[in-house]
Amino acid sequence: MTSRYTATAISLHWLIAIGIAGTFSLGVYMHELPLSPTKLQLYSWHKWAGVTLFALVLVRLLWRATHAAPALPVDTPRVQRLAASATHWVLYALMIAVPLSGWLMSSAKGFQTVWFGIVPLPDLVSKNAELGDALKEVHETLNLTMLGLVLLHAAAALKHHFIDRDDVLTRMLPAADRNA
Repeated sequence: MTSRYTATAISLHWLIAIGIAGTFSLGVYMHELPLSPTKLQLYSWHKWAGVTLFALVLVRLLWRATHAAPALPVDTPRVQRLAASATHWVLYALMIAVPLSGWLMSSAKGFQTVWFGIVPLPDLVSKNAELGDALKEVHETLNLTMLGLVLLHAAAALKHHFIDRDDVLTRMLPAADRNA
């Protein structure tokens, strides 16, 4: 049986997962709304969530750099080990790239990001409508790519639990019984 993730890693994993799901859902919802004070407020909340998630991901990466992940079961085929490792690192990269692309897009479109309406963040690029439109496409593409990898990640965890019957899923669950 493999060891569990640390309580900190588990907490960060689920906090970030819930945050990504909520922020992604909000982004999809607000995207097609007509311009209104409500839409502008939703954009602000979306940006606040994105900045917060960006900070949490940096904390998660620092934690991960100093605390190794539990090894996969010894009978896991090499190709699955490589796929798992690659997927995790691409997810980490996307968790950095998605909020950065949103911040860049906001800057290029001339809308400063003000975290929680209190802390103004510097614009990363000058206002440029054409660049803003291109960054919008980048932001959307990165989000859809992350959605696909998150679904793959969840499917792999479920496969390990229900087909392989190992502890790969339970070692990341907050209240999992270590003897289950």
